[in-house]
Parts: sequence; structure tokens; C-alpha cells
Amino acid sequence: MKTGLIVYVTGDIPQGWNEETGKRILLNTLEADALEIITRETGHYDVSDAWLSLLCKGMEHIVCKTAVFGRPGQLNFTDREMRLCGQLPGFCDMRRSVPICHKYE
Repeated sequence: MKTGLIVYVTGDIPQGWNEETGKRILLNTLEADALEIITRETGHYDVSDAWLSLLCKGMEHIVCKTAVFGRPGQLNFTDREMRLCGQLPGFCDMRRSVPICHKYE
């Protein structure tokens, strides 16, 4: 079963931080097949947007964790964690080897 992780980060974004570097570091340290980060400056605006993205990538087990930016380059995870479940039929074509998201009409 593929596992997706959403990290919802609050606090001021440290200077020099970028989403791609953060994803690479977190994927190497956390047990997840795919990762979405939510901050004030990332492309995801809320948990449901990141959840849909992970569903369309074929993730079956999705967990959301919260974190706070600490010292530059440091994320401090809180004890808050939730498992997201459910399906959104019609959004994702899972019959293909690479899932493709379809725009919701």
C-alpha cells in the first residue's frame, strides 16, 4: 500500500527555504512514498487540495502531520496527526500506470 504524507507547516518561512528541498529532505527521513507540503507560499492552499493531489498519485494511505518552522532549516513536528480516508470517484484515472488527474467540473 502506497503511503502519502501531508505536512501542514505554520510560522514564518525561513529565508532561503524552498519546497523542493524540503520535500527531498522529508522524503528521505519520513516513511512515505509521496509528500505534499502546505505553507503560506506553496501551491497547495489547504489540506483537501494536497489530499486530492496524493490520491491522484495513487496513494492509498494518507496521513496529515502538523509542524512549525523553527530555527532556519528546521521543522518542529507537533503531536497532531490525522489519517485521511475516502475516495473521490471521477477525479483520478487509476487504470493507467501513471495516474492522471482530471479537472472536476
